[in-house]
Amino acid sequence: MTVLPSHMRRPRLLIAGCGDVGLRVARLLLPRWRVLALARSGASAARLRAAGVVPVAADLDEPVSLMRVAGLASHVLYLAPPRSGDAADVRSRALLQALARRTPPQVLVYVSTSGVYGDTGGARTDETRVPQPQTARARVRQLAERRLRKGGRGVGICVSVFRVAGIYAPDRPGGTPRKSLLAGAPVLAAGDDGYVNHIHADDLARALALALWRAAPQRVYNVCDDSELTFGQYMDEAADLYALPRPPRVLRSEAAAHMSAARLSFLAQSRRLDNRRLRAEIGLKLRHPHPRSGLQAEPLAPCP
Repeated sequence: MTVLPSHMRRPRLLIAGCGDVGLRVARLLLPRWRVLALARSGASAARLRAAGVVPVAADLDEPVSLMRVAGLASHVLYLAPPRSGDAADVRSRALLQALARRTPPQVLVYVSTSGVYGDTGGARTDETRVPQPQTARARVRQLAERRLRKGGRGVGICVSVFRVAGIYAPDRPGGTPRKSLLAGAPVLAAGDDGYVNHIHADDLARALALALWRAAPQRVYNVCDDSELTFGQYMDEAADLYALPRPPRVLRSEAAAHMSAARLSFLAQSRRLDNRRLRAEIGLKLRHPHPRSGLQAEPLAPCP
């Protein structure tokens, strides 16, 4: 009887878009899994090898290169965002076609955004709410969700969609509000403020690792912590934690003179995500149920 090498007996995970979150997932799964990831450059391949991940020379923007991923993994984690300006989301279509060519993976977990819900006026929002994306980026994410769920069903892939809140972590580039607080950037006055949702990068990575085994076919999951904070409350708590001045408040009618278009677009949407399905079905026990604990580990640098 032929005995397979040990690496072939382990489940194989292919990560498409292996940045900060992907590497956190890889650290959780190695060495029990064989983890592979798409690498579009030599520098990317070297970074992956240093983390114990096997690089696969392929590029989501070059469909022909994706042919080599067919039959390569039993599980796929799709973390890459849509390409800017690509309303048709060529990336998700190309990846799905490549995976379907030969022995499709058992599971594909797609990381989307809670932005597909649009503005719910601060209402509690569970996965049964009909998405109403209000930005081009969110509309492309919704398109990818639909394509992957429908296409996966057609070829027998268990596709699950994770609609993720704002990701933060002290060791993540731009992962805390400290820079914004140091710059004295304003937030909206309490009467104009809206709810925001958060998830610590390590809790997200743990949720994704669990989802590879526990997520239901063609199921959608909200991914967020247990907090219910307006953006101003979040910034006030961070300021108190860092012993910095709380941010100034401005009326919404005055905001355009003080905030970027991107910040205004972000603050135009208010919702409170419901994470009960994530906890009940995926079994995630949050290590950071509130940003207060997730931000505390940040080493505080001297104020300039």
